Amino acid sequence: MTESSTDQLFMQQALQLAAEAAALGEVPVGAVVVKDGIIIGRGRNATISGNDPTAHAEIMAMRDAAAYLGNYRLVDCSLYVTLEPCAMCSGAIQHARITRLVYGAHDPKTGCCGSVLDLMAEPRLNHHTQVAGGLLAADCGQILSDFFAVRRRKAKPVTDVASPDADGGQ
Repeated sequence: MTESSTDQLFMQQALQLAAEAAALGEVPVGAVVVKDGIIIGRGRNATISGNDPTAHAEIMAMRDAAAYLGNYRLVDCSLYVTLEPCAMCSGAIQHARITRLVYGAHDPKTGCCGSVLDLMAEPRLNHHTQVAGGLLAADCGQILSDFFAVRRRKAKPVTDVASPDADGGQ
């Protein structure tokens, strides 16, 4: 299997986790940690259900992988995530010593791997994760767009244009 097809396979796994998050009412982001071609950590957003602002998909996947390895350092591991990581997740990725990050959709509002900031390229930091962005970006972006479109529709006030008083009579 080529690196490209392997990357796509792992991103598909992250997309499945994103779909699970959406089904639970969470922002649909999913992530997997891979070492030696094996998924050792899985995560999906759980900030709402867990009342935990740190429960982003990347953090959950890294926690799972660290528990699997029995080590907080995730050396020689790759992280696949459907959305460009934020500042918190980018910092955690670097602290965990993730070797390679592959993400799907760019995040022009909070992305810290090149969109808003590029923490992974900050020369003053002591660890630099290799970054590849845009893998299956259309699929990764679509699940987010669909989720927020449904949320916006639900948030709009419902007006009853066919009410009994609409014609002015009783």
